[in-house]
Amino acid sequence: MAKGRAIPPVTLTSDERATLERWARRPTTAQALAMRARIVLASAAGKAILQVARDEDITWSTAREWRRRFLRRRLDGLLDEPRPGAPRRITDDDVERVVTMTLESTPRDATHWSTRSMARATGLSQTAIARIWRAFALQPHRTETFKLSKDPLFIEKVRDIVGLYLQPPDRALVLSVDEKSQIQALDRSAPVLPLRPGQPERHTHDYIRHGTTTLFAALDVRTGRVIGECHPRHRAEEFRRFLNTIEATVPPSLDVHLILDNYATHKTPTIRRWLAKRPRYHVHFTPTSASWLNLVERWFATLTEKQIRRGVHRSTRELVDSITRYLAVTNELATPFVWTKTADEILASVARFCERTSNSGH
Repeated sequence: MAKGRAIPPVTLTSDERATLERWARRPTTAQALAMRARIVLASAAGKAILQVARDEDITWSTAREWRRRFLRRRLDGLLDEPRPGAPRRITDDDVERVVTMTLESTPRDATHWSTRSMARATGLSQTAIARIWRAFALQPHRTETFKLSKDPLFIEKVRDIVGLYLQPPDRALVLSVDEKSQIQALDRSAPVLPLRPGQPERHTHDYIRHGTTTLFAALDVRTGRVIGECHPRHRAEEFRRFLNTIEATVPPSLDVHLILDNYATHKTPTIRRWLAKRPRYHVHFTPTSASWLNLVERWFATLTEKQIRRGVHRSTRELVDSITRYLAVTNELATPFVWTKTADEILASVARFCERTSNSGH
């Protein structure tokens, strides 16, 4: 009976064994290299190739191949060979030069670099510039705005309001209150062309104005439900009417914590008198220039995105009806917005940002 070709045994020098054990155990070793080292060590311990394959959960041909490569080239046989392809033409110095120029200089004829202007200045291709910027998350064409609050009580107000969000008091209602003013009832100058396969919804860039309305809204922080009503104007008189609506809606046994911004309408003598007559109301003003701290602003953003921006309204009545329907639907399916950052995290983030702006050299 014919016998198969004998498989040569795997023998290791002390240095090879030490290197293989280091590769197999070191946490920073690539998983593929660690597996190859274990295959050779197991083979050197006398294990059959089928048993080694089962232990590593690989095919026997893979285990046999790495065993064969070790016997032929020793440790070098376990390393990945250079892959075929064109040699690299952009050096690390080129990459560093592009990144440095992007961050520390501007072109002569513009306020920021483009891929074309940077390509001309460096002698690289536009595609290469785009790849470098993408790798380093650089976007010179984009800009964002910011505004820092100068409120002398900024820290105290942040801690107060964030505390209400994270731990609303018992037997009390926390309402984030604001108004979205000057919502325009816009009608397109031509009919909207609906969505079709391969073609997005299309509408004319120009529009016809049919008046405005103001939405007063109070977001229940605990439940996500919203008390809302529309008025033609947004004076203290209309705000007082909205407070009356809140008073009629909230059970009399609950205290009410109102989170408000510093709009003048919220601080008139009329409003102060209204609040003074109702001791269960507690007002918490956000810091100046910090409307992001008022949670109802996030609900306003959702309303704009889902209902107003692409809506077509031929009158303010249609607009008000649309907002009223949206209120009813969202209250039926109410889900609270979850505030995740603590006051300490917010203040630390603001402190880091202030340090960056003060050290920017501008």
